[in-house]
Amino acid sequence: MARTRRAPSPLNSRTTAPAHSSALNAARRSRELDALAARTEPVDLLVIGGGVTGAGFALDAASRGLSVVLAEAHDLAFGTSRWSSKLVHGGLRYLATGDVAVARESAVERHLLMTRVAPHLVRSLPQLLPFVPSVSAKQRVFGGVGMGLGDGLRMLARTPASVLAHPRRIGRDEALRLAPALRREGLRGGVLAHDGQLVDDARLVVALARTAAAHGATVLTRMRVTNAGADEATLTDALGGGSLRVRARVVVNAAGVWAGELDPGIRMRPSRGTHLVLDAAALGHPSAALTVPHPGSISRFVFALPQQLGRVVVGLTDEDAPGPVPDVPEPQDAEIDFLLRTVSSALERPLGRGDVLGAFAGLRPLIDTGGDGATADISRRHHVAVSGSGVVNVLGGKLTTYRAMARDAVDLACRHAGLVDPGCRTAELALVGAPASAVPVASLGVPGGEQPRARAPHESPAWLTARFGAEASAVLERAHCDRPADRIAPGLDITRAEIEFAVLAEGALDVDDVLDRRTRIGLVAADRERANAAVAEIVEAAMARLG
Repeated sequence: MARTRRAPSPLNSRTTAPAHSSALNAARRSRELDALAARTEPVDLLVIGGGVTGAGFALDAASRGLSVVLAEAHDLAFGTSRWSSKLVHGGLRYLATGDVAVARESAVERHLLMTRVAPHLVRSLPQLLPFVPSVSAKQRVFGGVGMGLGDGLRMLARTPASVLAHPRRIGRDEALRLAPALRREGLRGGVLAHDGQLVDDARLVVALARTAAAHGATVLTRMRVTNAGADEATLTDALGGGSLRVRARVVVNAAGVWAGELDPGIRMRPSRGTHLVLDAAALGHPSAALTVPHPGSISRFVFALPQQLGRVVVGLTDEDAPGPVPDVPEPQDAEIDFLLRTVSSALERPLGRGDVLGAFAGLRPLIDTGGDGATADISRRHHVAVSGSGVVNVLGGKLTTYRAMARDAVDLACRHAGLVDPGCRTAELALVGAPASAVPVASLGVPGGEQPRARAPHESPAWLTARFGAEASAVLERAHCDRPADRIAPGLDITRAEIEFAVLAEGALDVDDVLDRRTRIGLVAADRERANAAVAEIVEAAMARLG
């Protein structure tokens, strides 16, 4: 097939704000499916996969003025992207393995996320290595040295200390104030450092997809891709039925752990990372993350990470996960016991199975390099290449470096297809909701339906601002539902308006999308049960408004 060069659209130039809406919903999906079916010209890029890699690729390409279709078999952030520790790592761990390039790249990407791209979604998280008796002298020394090296990476990336503070030694009293559940006997303070933490990993993916949509990308969930070749693929609609053949100048495989199902030439070696969900009260409502070394290790740790909704997440493991890739991986009993045992070594009261409110596991999309070593030793470098079938594969990598992966992949796709390339602009492009974003706050006006009730402006709750940034007040003020500021269920800091917003602006198509990926209520089965009926009622009403 002859390659067609295409100039970037003026709409998406570096100086012009997006003219498309950032709102993703069922009505937009229907319109864009119709437009795609009627299209006679190939799109520039068809990207397969709606995780952080695919969404990041779609944004990068659309912001360069390329026509982009993203197809996801399930929902945004359905796979690995929602099962992370929600840390935006500065790369310290990779220094320990000698992978200086990945360490530096991680620090630079963390800097961009925290200062330009998504400062509303990423905050500085204090991390405490406690000097308790179970942490050996060697682990204390190497931990302190490692945190010092991590600060060197921060400086190399030019992240100011006002964003990520210098590491420092702290005393016993301060350690207990930050982590009240620490073991008292033998506690000698600790070392306190800082890293980046996402309020939610799935929310980052949704923000990427919405920002891509604001730049003209077509984002289609519940759309399974089969028979993918170098310049076309079949898209099957899991909702309305039927299928269409989409032609593209480049097809991009960003399917993560499922990449081998699209390209048999790919060899993946997924590793499983398991986390536990605890009530923050079980650890005394900590304000810092605990960093507890694996027994006998100086480079691997178990973290107890404060999260939204009054939870603490304990993780994580790194275990081989051979065999067919499941839609939702399951934590293993041995991993749960290991996490409880390791973090309990630093606590006054050991944790047990009764403290576990929920557990989840994700599969890292690691590339099989043919070795028989542990998965923890496999490089986290990303791999971008044109396969023998002509498909551009985007493999490996990690959440923190999604933007660099996308940049490299779009660069390659443009060269491969002979597309005019104005260059990557995502290092300066703020996501929807960021204070400096050029993407306007989503309108919740529904075509053919009633307009939202006029509501007086008021200060948004802190938790709402943490999840929505500059959009927080609009989520409440432009809501259609009754009692928009009320909590969806007692004890859950999620408003009724957020549920509606998920359907009208964030691409949620059913109750599971809302519970499991837009709000994360579903991480705890008891929370899910309490909220399910109210969520279902709001979702049904919002879908009816969309027609």
